[in-house]
Amino acid sequence: MKKSLLLLFLVVILATIPLITQQGTEFGGADGEAEEAITKIQPEYKPWFNSIWEPPGSETESLLFALQAAIGAGFIGYFIGVTRQRNKQIKQEIPEKSKHVTH
Repeated sequence: MKKSLLLLFLVVILATIPLITQQGTEFGGADGEAEEAITKIQPEYKPWFNSIWEPPGSETESLLFALQAAIGAGFIGYFIGVTRQRNKQIKQEIPEKSKHVTH
């Protein structure tokens, strides 16, 4: 448990260091490219709605996207690990049960 908390703390530290050290950086994304393409095709286009919250910078948006991807990958990895462990236990239990069956 302590090892997991330490690793989680290190991940948080590694995620926040670039926010502190890389002030004023711009990372373009697909949303910006899509908006630019739409305004070229149809300049009078108005979005259906506006964002509830705008991140303070594109690096924050990139960080949130990366954290979302990391959480998703962690969940998938955990699910695969649990499934594999469960299957191993089932395979180990089947031969043991067949040894105890009397004919």
